[in-house]
Amino acid sequence: MDTISCGWFSEIQAELWPGQAFSLKVKNVIHKEKSKYQDIQIIETETYGKCLILDGIIQCTSRDEFSYQEMIAFLPLFSHPNPKKVLIVGGGDGGVAREVVKHPLVEEVHQIEIDERVVELSKQHLPEMACGFKSEKLKLTIGDGFEYMKKHKNEFDVIITDSSDPIGPAVSLFNESYYKLMKHALKEDGIVCSQRR
Repeated sequence: MDTISCGWFSEIQAELWPGQAFSLKVKNVIHKEKSKYQDIQIIETETYGKCLILDGIIQCTSRDEFSYQEMIAFLPLFSHPNPKKVLIVGGGDGGVAREVVKHPLVEEVHQIEIDERVVELSKQHLPEMACGFKSEKLKLTIGDGFEYMKKHKNEFDVIITDSSDPIGPAVSLFNESYYKLMKHALKEDGIVCSQRR
């Protein structure tokens, strides 16, 4: 979990980015812990503001998170003629939920996040992203996305998977069985949008 050296955080993922690293100058370590599922760090950087890091991989930064959150939310929402009921799998920082609840046609947003600590820490340290959790449209469930979708057949207009990268606990969200479950949970004219790194 110690990815900070000489005042710099470095994301080094040989599996995803062989021969490369991404580094940010750290002003302050805001929070650091190991949850039941992953290592969680929140740091403040010199140029990108606050940064959420899971298992050593940057998930979002205050400076540019909007570009990811808006695209993964609005692309499927504006592609569907009537996206009344939406499921978000993952997205514990709350940024995708923040964008989805803004859509005027969306009536219900169900979010399933496996790691409650990511949600709690985002509410505490990243309130500008986590503000979507306050919406009356949103129902947050802490649990496993696989199990959740097995219980919801032909129910959602849009399913958005906002997972961490395909390493560790999130690797199963990149398998064929996961996509079959999403198809099971979607209405016939439903749309899926998933982050792929």
